[in-house]
Amino acid sequence: MKISKRIMILVLLMLGSTLISIAQEATATLEFKNAEMAEKLAKNYTAALQSGDVDKMNAQLHEKAMIYGLGGGLDSMNVKQHKEYYINSTKQYKHAINGDLYLPVKVENNWNEGEWLLSWGTNTIVDKASGKEITIPYHTVSMIQDGKIMMMRYFYDTYNIAKIQGYTLTPPKN
Repeated sequence: MKISKRIMILVLLMLGSTLISIAQEATATLEFKNAEMAEKLAKNYTAALQSGDVDKMNAQLHEKAMIYGLGGGLDSMNVKQHKEYYINSTKQYKHAINGDLYLPVKVENNWNEGEWLLSWGTNTIVDKASGKEITIPYHTVSMIQDGKIMMMRYFYDTYNIAKIQGYTLTPPKN
């Protein structure tokens, strides 16, 4: 009985020490080797959008990049689809970004490990045909890999867009 208790305690100690060594704490830092480069990518992308230079926007993207959240949907876009989307958008609208802020972050020992660039701002778009102006607060999250944007997620207020287009929000009857 003493031997089986000792073996049981030994097994528990070994298992516990293994779990402790596996459960490393996630870290995030704002100062890392590629932070300036990541911020420059995002600023170049934003400047290209404002000037309507879709080729320059796409030049900031990795050839295998995936983009999520454009057009208010959850569908993904590859680089070619991203280009088509913005060719259409820049034909119809003039984009002006203001209040933009960029934050490079490096995450280690977590499910979202990697080098990221977070950005916030306001995109004021003007319909070139009607002159209507729409103000859109936005947030983007970009994963940077091999000196390019590998993945980008857009988050923005779609209500302003729908409202200017004449849509209304009807409250539920209950």
